[in-house]
Amino acid sequence: MSVPQSPGTGLPPASGRLSLDDCRRHAPEFEALLAAAARRYDVPDRALMVRTLLHLPRLARSNGMVGKSQLTAELQRNAERLRSDQQQVQGLVSKNEFALSDLRFVRFGNAEADQIFSRLHYLRSARAGSLNFALVDPVHHLPVTLCSVTPLEWIRVGRQLELQFGVPMEAAWDVSRVYSFDVAPVNAISYLLARVRQTVRRELPSAQVLTTAVDPNLGFVGSSYRAANWQQWMSIQARPYLYVDGLYATPRQLRTRFGGANLAALRASNPRGRFEQSRASLVDSLIFCCRVRGETEAVPEADQRRLRR
Repeated sequence: MSVPQSPGTGLPPASGRLSLDDCRRHAPEFEALLAAAARRYDVPDRALMVRTLLHLPRLARSNGMVGKSQLTAELQRNAERLRSDQQQVQGLVSKNEFALSDLRFVRFGNAEADQIFSRLHYLRSARAGSLNFALVDPVHHLPVTLCSVTPLEWIRVGRQLELQFGVPMEAAWDVSRVYSFDVAPVNAISYLLARVRQTVRRELPSAQVLTTAVDPNLGFVGSSYRAANWQQWMSIQARPYLYVDGLYATPRQLRTRFGGANLAALRASNPRGRFEQSRASLVDSLIFCCRVRGETEAVPEADQRRLRR
């Protein structure tokens, strides 16, 4: 039996509410709306899901509830932007599927990586000073999965690494960006991470640990990192998401664009801008780590510290 559609949208009708937790846990109602929007706009459902989950906290009430009509509109808005962004970098995207064994591991050009991360990564930016790596297809040498590795800048994480694990902050490198296209084979990210670890061990002799932050609010659980033998070593308190004119912005992006990240000051000095922050409680980020040399030890949950912002 076909599902009736709302006039003019091509999407199932929306009524009632869903919680942010329902959405990030892929509740059937959320999955149905997501799949319909992805089909209509011909965009990858995984990328659309992440973008939408990033923007839903702007709409959610303090109890974490979002109206289904709001959810439908947000899916459409993000699908339109994702389709446009994909068109901007289509010359850099591999169109064909290959077996994992056929992909080639390479150092990837900064200019190309910056274009992809600035258009397609949910943060819509590349991290300055990064080393970029990719698995590329064997025919056109276009990226299938790519990541950036950057000296760790997160001071709270660096302090905990030194205090609990004896790793100086300057010996830690952060996997700050990861993006995988729809054509990527299973286990592409974990394989890429393993090759990156080998390269860092060989080319950065002072590096001791690789780190990354996994945000469960976006539906991430760290599966690819676990598959690459990374371990969760700590977590860090979630802070509200920030938005400018309805679009997510990191504090770093706000400081670069406006000279600060204090919303009250930004509202006062930029009366034409619309600065918002999420009101609902968000889930803590998980900090995964991997020793560059030797085995990465598991940390019992009781010994995993929760860092405060």
